[in-house]
Amino acid sequence: MTVTKRSHFSPLATVPLLISLAGASVPAAAADKALLDILLGNGVITQEQYDGLMQKQSLTSEDILGGGAATPAPEPAAKSATLAEQPVSPQVARQIDVAVAQAVDKRMTDDSDSGFIESLGNQVALNLPVNADYTDKGFRLESKDGRYQTNLQWRAQMRYSDPYRSDPRQVSDFGGDGTRDFDTRRLRMKIGGHGYQPWLKYYFEVDLQPTRDVDDDTFSSSARLITWRADIAKWDWASLRLGQWKVDLNQERVDSSGRQQFVERSIVNRVFTVDRQMGVQLYGHLFQETPADMRYYVGAFTGEGRGTSNDDDNLMYMGRLQWNFLGRDMPWRMTDVEYTEQPTGALAFAGFTNEGVCTRWSSSGCGHLDGYEPALLAQPGQYEIDQWVQEFSFKWRGFSALQEYHNKTIRDSVNNTEDEMTGGFAQAGYFFHHLFPVVPAPLEVAFRYAYVDEPNAVDRTLENERQEYTVGLNWFFSGHNNKLTLDYSHLTLDDEFLSEDVSDNRIRLQWDVSF
Repeated sequence: MTVTKRSHFSPLATVPLLISLAGASVPAAAADKALLDILLGNGVITQEQYDGLMQKQSLTSEDILGGGAATPAPEPAAKSATLAEQPVSPQVARQIDVAVAQAVDKRMTDDSDSGFIESLGNQVALNLPVNADYTDKGFRLESKDGRYQTNLQWRAQMRYSDPYRSDPRQVSDFGGDGTRDFDTRRLRMKIGGHGYQPWLKYYFEVDLQPTRDVDDDTFSSSARLITWRADIAKWDWASLRLGQWKVDLNQERVDSSGRQQFVERSIVNRVFTVDRQMGVQLYGHLFQETPADMRYYVGAFTGEGRGTSNDDDNLMYMGRLQWNFLGRDMPWRMTDVEYTEQPTGALAFAGFTNEGVCTRWSSSGCGHLDGYEPALLAQPGQYEIDQWVQEFSFKWRGFSALQEYHNKTIRDSVNNTEDEMTGGFAQAGYFFHHLFPVVPAPLEVAFRYAYVDEPNAVDRTLENERQEYTVGLNWFFSGHNNKLTLDYSHLTLDDEFLSEDVSDNRIRLQWDVSF
């Protein structure tokens, strides 16, 4: 039982509670003991009286206020009423008020008052089936034996963008009037925990009402289950996951959109993400806290994206190996708002192969890159994709860095073509308060450079090159659970087909809050 400390707590408010507890149908070891502990600690009764009273099955007001250990036990036929049953005179009530108020006042003046109240609640054994609490994962309900746990968290991401809501990819997307947009980018409900055993874990995530473009179908704004998974994680060295989730290919994508260092992921994400897939995965953590500390991931998936059954007998196969080269595990969470005391870094390589109708994926499922057939028009197994990524990450004392390089090859069996695209980014952030105390402690400054080389949408034998330069400011009210992000980007495009270079600037402001 957890009770939140409140400054307006009145010690006298505990008097009716203690009176009722003393008369409850429980042994002295529970309700009566709670009252006796207070009186003994406040010097109202002696240790000898305390020991004598603890031998009784229930206490009367006469026991507490006058008789003590010397009071003979009543005859069964004339058993005294408990405090809850026996009328209390004004004089007796005042004596109880003073005794209890002095004891509680003494406890409430130090920092352990909430622990004292929690201890008192545990002593009276209310026999609640679950414990209620609040953690960084939201509201928590947990059985007393720890075998069952549910965490419920709500999240909202509210954004202002000018002049682009998303990354411009073609010459026609640049220039013009653009748009100034207020956007509820994400509105999520997260439910996770474990059942039967702490190592049998589950997680669900529901997107309640994503904002849609004006020309989208209305079903695009309906609630949708985007993630569901179950983990058998009894051993660190080998765990099993099944369901639908973001494939563990690269940190930028797998890391929650609420844990990003900027308003949104880089221009690399749309082209190279594998996003959410349905499948099964074996993963583990080996050689922990040694120079060989590493994590591995091996999985098989449908390759059709979120919420879609496989339309052929091909599967997507994926693998990732992450080396924590300093012997400390690297969490998949951007920025170092936690202030990592010891340097922590990771080097990873990952890749996948897939044959199907998709050339890209997103939270909406299977999709297509510019210049390729939409999934609904493509032939089964038309596109064979081989992709790999190299990743480096580092954190230490308020400084964080992340770098990724991607390579993707698409073979089109219908048109007998083969295209290669590359991309990558490097970003870093720092809390300058650690160098200059005049800088506010919650403020982080960050910078990112990203590029994508991809086939031209009109003629895939030619290339387009896009670049992103972004400066960001983060203000953390409560870590990643409540933060304000402002970023400014300079975006460029070199279109080889049109022989034209275009560029423009974009500014975004976002409040991301989880509770």
